[in-house]
Amino acid sequence: EIKSAIEGQGKLTEELSAAIDAAATLAEVEDLYRPYKPKRRTRATVAREKGLEPLAQLLFAQGRDCPAPETAAADYVNPEKGVNSVEEALAGASDIIAEAVSDDANLRKRLRELWRSKGSLVSRAADKEPEDTVYRLYYDFTTPVSRAMGHQILAINRGEREGVLKVSVEMDREAALIVVRRAVLAPGAPSMSFVRAAAEDAYDRLIAPSIEREIRSLLTEQADEGAIKMFGLNLKPLLMQPPVKGFVTMGLDPGYRNGCKVAVVDG
Repeated sequence: EIKSAIEGQGKLTEELSAAIDAAATLAEVEDLYRPYKPKRRTRATVAREKGLEPLAQLLFAQGRDCPAPETAAADYVNPEKGVNSVEEALAGASDIIAEAVSDDANLRKRLRELWRSKGSLVSRAADKEPEDTVYRLYYDFTTPVSRAMGHQILAINRGEREGVLKVSVEMDREAALIVVRRAVLAPGAPSMSFVRAAAEDAYDRLIAPSIEREIRSLLTEQADEGAIKMFGLNLKPLLMQPPVKGFVTMGLDPGYRNGCKVAVVDG
């Protein structure tokens, strides 16, 4: 479906098609589709409508001969398009660069792996002076994402739904930004500092919240599957146990609204 959607835009290359075929997870496929996915109206969309994409591309390329960002932006001040100053032009270019960084599939994959290996699942009491509830173990709870147990995740999710707990996935910001900078920056370029600020904005505003949602969803899915499997293991011997050896057994479920149900189990 994703390849068809990209092909419909006339942007499907052999390299991109091979990358989609080679993707091991749905998350990787989504990352590859992200630059081509129809987006709601974003800050970057507004900036493009103001004609600031060429400025963003110039600064993001970080060429050695690139002028200083303030100098480059002066050519894009255009009150008729809503760009009233150099600062507004640079702000729009920053939004476009931030979205481009956020759409980088390889960068998102590296950051997702970092969050899964180094991130922590954190749970806190929603109230400053919480009452004693079944969730008291999770009023001040931290565990590595890689070691979170299924029963802990399910309990934390229930506490969050009931408004007793506040839950987050936390990651050392500086460790993540090192990965971002290595992927994005060209040391020594006149526009490097500008691109660095835009890339950090991309991480804080776009990438980190998205990856946190992905991690929470993945942990919940794994916990649900584990709970269902355990429930099945416990239920099977009960269901397979003979009711009374050597006798035909009839079970009745008296139902006044929908009638009785009867089940007969022979030898």
